[in-house]
Amino acid sequence: MTRIDFYVLASENPDAIPDFACRLAEKAFRNGLRVLIAVDSPQQAEQLDERLWTFREDSFLPHAPQNLDQQAAIEINSGEDPGQHHGLLINLCTDIPGWFSRFDRLAEIVCQHPDSLARSRTRYSHFRDRGYPLQSHKIPN
Repeated sequence: MTRIDFYVLASENPDAIPDFACRLAEKAFRNGLRVLIAVDSPQQAEQLDERLWTFREDSFLPHAPQNLDQQAAIEINSGEDPGQHHGLLINLCTDIPGWFSRFDRLAEIVCQHPDSLARSRTRYSHFRDRGYPLQSHKIPN
């Protein structure tokens, strides 16, 4: 069963979410996990691709848009089938991807913005009501 981790950021700024997603992807990569980051659109995928290149000057994360013929350690998915992925899914989508349960872990990132908080409460209830193991992590600035 998929383990669900909610990372609750102290920031109210929604831009903190993709920045934290990059940090989380880096940590998972360093621990040998394959990572799929789900976003809503190809435009968000391009923005995240750029962020993964620039979020830290002293770091390189091997990443690419998802391509089912080739695999990268960190892949960005904008709605496609996740293929053989099953490690860590970092969900930056507005909705919960229908295929999230094929992953070992799902990371939901929440900031203190009212829209983000409301969405996370709905998701938390959704997962809890279905018996998924939930963890919550408060992340300071």
